[in-house]
Amino acid sequence: MSATLAPLRHRPFRHLFIGTTANLLGNGVAPIALAFAVLDATGSVGSIGLVVGAHSLTSILFLLYGGVLADRLPRGPLLVGSSLVSAASQAVIAALVLTHSAVIPLLMLLAAVNGAASSCYQPAAQALLPQTVPAESRRAALALSRIANSSAMIVGASLGGVLVATIGPGWGLAVDAASFALAAASFTLIRVQVEPPAPSPGLVHELRIGWQEFTSRSWVWVIVVAFCFLNAGITASFTVLGPAVADTTGIGRSGWGLVVAAGSIGAVAGGVLSLSWRPRRAILVGCALMGLTASTPLLLALAPYTWALVMANFVAGVGIEQAGVAWYSTLNEQIPEDRLARVYAYDDLGSFLALPLAQFTAGPAVLLLGLQATLYAAAALILLATLAMIAAPSVRALVPKAAEPLPAPEDPVPG
Repeated sequence: MSATLAPLRHRPFRHLFIGTTANLLGNGVAPIALAFAVLDATGSVGSIGLVVGAHSLTSILFLLYGGVLADRLPRGPLLVGSSLVSAASQAVIAALVLTHSAVIPLLMLLAAVNGAASSCYQPAAQALLPQTVPAESRRAALALSRIANSSAMIVGASLGGVLVATIGPGWGLAVDAASFALAAASFTLIRVQVEPPAPSPGLVHELRIGWQEFTSRSWVWVIVVAFCFLNAGITASFTVLGPAVADTTGIGRSGWGLVVAAGSIGAVAGGVLSLSWRPRRAILVGCALMGLTASTPLLLALAPYTWALVMANFVAGVGIEQAGVAWYSTLNEQIPEDRLARVYAYDDLGSFLALPLAQFTAGPAVLLLGLQATLYAAAALILLATLAMIAAPSVRALVPKAAEPLPAPEDPVPG
């Protein structure tokens, strides 16, 4: 087996790999299908924000609890339960859309259930990966997993655009429900050897320990705070503003699916690049490359052409993947394994804290400022957050262990 695929020889990693890939295949379809389902039902940009914002709000509210659960309970069964709840909630949403019974309050409730389930899924999946392969294979496993996940998002986004444009958004949501069910089946097969956790002194104490790990490294919280604002600009652009522009210009629904897919194609290219290119200051380089994501809202405002957005989103995807591999590999190296899920939970909480606000307010902002001005504001938010990261001394000085030279290509288990 080639060095790139070597982590797949480990059975626990294979099952995690299949489950997370299936999950993200459906999730590539879901945002496109859900956005246009709401537009078909209401014609309102603000309604899109309410539904996707309900998902983001509950996923954030329960993140810390999900991180504690992922550090105290077996992570495989936790992934199974989370995936089954998500499958059920998405199946009900699909049925409502297909039967033309969808109303915004009910869609918000079901989206909120799905978001709460994802709050356990994210920290558990991220913290389980290092347990599925030997230490020397972890970076390769992370890069391979991210490449596959991005590929699944490409297929999902492209499929979502086609489904929405041809047979309607309800079937796209049904595909997402099926993907969660497939993921749950794969997660049931994961078997890893772990040390039983020490007796827990309580939830508050567990969260305090995680907080100490999170705040003790200034580069961690600086980047997370910056991503809080950066992700707000990106999410508003892709989940609310982008579909609204696509529906009123020549981009169209299938074209918007191609734009979203292009970002994932770029992420695949970035993942392949990360297997052989490790800049000495990988975190700094990754943070700087996040500024490329401002091109999407800028082009939506200035030149909403499908080909231009596809090219820009591809390049931005390459940069996002460089940042992601550098970030997660460095956290895996420097955070104790038994506290890793809690740090991931604080990471997700901080990074996504402003998402519901951005989604809820995008519609009113369009009414108040206009669509073009709101897109400019999203781009400015992204660029200012990027500048804040690369100006921070702790980020500029950080040199991850992963920046050491890669093993020779013939090495079967690269570090």
